[in-house]
Amino acid sequence: MPQGPVTVRPMRAAEIEDVLDLWVAAWRAAYPAIDFAARRGWMADRLDEHARDGAHCLVALRSGRICGLLVLDAARRYLDQIVVDVREQGSGVADRLIAEAKRLSPAGFALHVNQDNARAIRFYERHGLRTTGEDINPRSGAPVYAMRWEP
Repeated sequence: MPQGPVTVRPMRAAEIEDVLDLWVAAWRAAYPAIDFAARRGWMADRLDEHARDGAHCLVALRSGRICGLLVLDAARRYLDQIVVDVREQGSGVADRLIAEAKRLSPAGFALHVNQDNARAIRFYERHGLRTTGEDINPRSGAPVYAMRWEP
């Protein structure tokens, strides 16, 4: 299990390739049948769009290495991405990121999670989110739950 404190700060433009590597690897581990490397350009554009729109694009670091990503649009009260390095899953990085989301959006936020992602659903429920509905991911066609955290 990785050791040392986790810090969270805004993502820097020079870190985009490392962040995209993290994103692809984490999603590939969760859904190996999907080619997330082919979606890399889409994610780069999405991060750029979020940054232009004023969303918080933050990285978690341990020992100077990027180990997590949080993308939160506090104005819309929507958590778009929370991603953790596969080597860091279960080490507290996601806990630190969700705490930061709550701090940055104290009135609450919503998110969507794949219905077959039981680990993520348990994580969100443990952190006080509740399921508020069902939907379909417009990109993948996968069924998702709408979840919400309210203080």
